[in-house]
Amino acid sequence: MNSKACVLLDHGSGGIASQELISKLFLKHLDDPILGSLEDSAVLENQPGKLAFSTDSYVVDPLFFPGGDIGTLAVHGTINDLAMRGARPLCLSLGLILEEGLPLHDLERIIISIANCCKSANVPVVTGDTKVVPRGKCDKIFINTSGIGFVPKDVDIASTMAREGDVIILSGSMGDHGITIMSRRAGINLAGDLASDSAALHELVVLLLNNLPKGSLHTLRDPTRGGVATSLNEIAGASGLMVEINDQDIPLHKEVAAACEIMGLDPMYLANEGKCLALVDAKHAEKALQLMKSTTVGREAAIIGKLTSGEAGQVVLRTAIGGSRIISPLHGEPLPRIC
Repeated sequence: MNSKACVLLDHGSGGIASQELISKLFLKHLDDPILGSLEDSAVLENQPGKLAFSTDSYVVDPLFFPGGDIGTLAVHGTINDLAMRGARPLCLSLGLILEEGLPLHDLERIIISIANCCKSANVPVVTGDTKVVPRGKCDKIFINTSGIGFVPKDVDIASTMAREGDVIILSGSMGDHGITIMSRRAGINLAGDLASDSAALHELVVLLLNNLPKGSLHTLRDPTRGGVATSLNEIAGASGLMVEINDQDIPLHKEVAAACEIMGLDPMYLANEGKCLALVDAKHAEKALQLMKSTTVGREAAIIGKLTSGEAGQVVLRTAIGGSRIISPLHGEPLPRIC
């Protein structure tokens, strides 16, 4: 593709330019036969279980960063939202809002990322839409993905299902995505090989559901915007219980800790794009932890706390020196356009 070619308003007209963009760029990489039919909607055969449906939009800046790009976030984010309810993701839709002047080689790079993620996750894009807006009306590209999945009839995973005594497992180090985006945006070169943790979690969830006793996995949440602190507050509020976590048990890469120290940030509130919180019956928590650790995305998993009958809706962090502090939900937006 011509490295100087850009998105034009004609590409959003629905005419010949639109058809060429679809056939020569999108369908070149997104080759699912349902999408290739170019009908106005995708028709899916009947699937067993309960229907799960999710949608999300992505406006991250910068578009490309260590560990991924806006395309990987769009695919992984929606797959993970489905997986957090115990759903098996079936397919995605892809909506693109493109700014006039976006280099076509950047657009193709993003579409290739989307195609590779979908292939790896075995979750295809089956329908989509593209709109082009004049220069200055959006920032290069905005993406919306919606996803459909199916939940087995005997699976019921939600924050309201959390129970007193449940053990809280975090599937890996927190804050990698947030610090990667901030450092990239600010032009800060951090030591080490820190990158976004963007990853699909549905296979990890399937592993837990297939190997833990039925009904022992109660809650799953992916701590994206607002981080681990906000997700735990949402769980505490929905369950009517108190969350107790231990500071020294929370996995954190040294590069993230150092960057937070320099920038005055609390890693508890930084976004993650490939981590989950799992609340499991205490009798089966160790098995759940070992199952997570057996996967690539969960190899740094750790038990970080539990649910108790203390102050309802409160999250308490216990420190290594015996102190404690209340962890509140995120107020404000310390890191805008994180996903």
